[in-house]
Amino acid sequence: MRKLALLTFLTLDGVMQAPSDPGEDPSDGFAAGGWARPWWDEVMAQVAVEAMAEPYDLLLGRKTYESFARSFEGADLGDPVARKLNDATKHVVTSRSSELRWIHSRRVEGEVGTAVSQLKAQDGPLLQVHGSWQLAQALIAHDLVDELRLWVFPVVVGGGKRLFEGGQPARQLSLLRSARTPGGAVMAIYERAAG
Repeated sequence: MRKLALLTFLTLDGVMQAPSDPGEDPSDGFAAGGWARPWWDEVMAQVAVEAMAEPYDLLLGRKTYESFARSFEGADLGDPVARKLNDATKHVVTSRSSELRWIHSRRVEGEVGTAVSQLKAQDGPLLQVHGSWQLAQALIAHDLVDELRLWVFPVVVGGGKRLFEGGQPARQLSLLRSARTPGGAVMAIYERAAG
């Protein structure tokens, strides 16, 4: 049995939509894309050490998969982040029948809760979800997240897609580790509380 970790960047008001680029996800009229850029380099350096050093497979929603594929497929493999993402097995949750061209990509078939439960039951490295708002909502609703890897940025954007939308069941978590970057972004890594 392997664990599933959800890695996401958040504003202080809980928004996870479009942290890296203004055009990343303008859905629902979201105009604050790229809100994480002032802290990007220092946070990514911390992410590389704290969340990308150990072996993992990726579990991604279609939109995040397509964004990552555009950015990292064929990227300079001297870049350790690009190399890690290219080498990882990518399990993609999508209802589209289009071909998954990025190396080591596999389509997740069937109902999300059942399919991801089956993935978790297999032998293998950690399953790590990056972003993937719609998928994250389904994983939280099905109680499939073992660890939350959160980077909270010192910015408030008002509206947007939030990690915890209404109606989520109550849960207790235990803090595994935390740290801050020089610019004031805060890493907080939580696991499901025992019991």
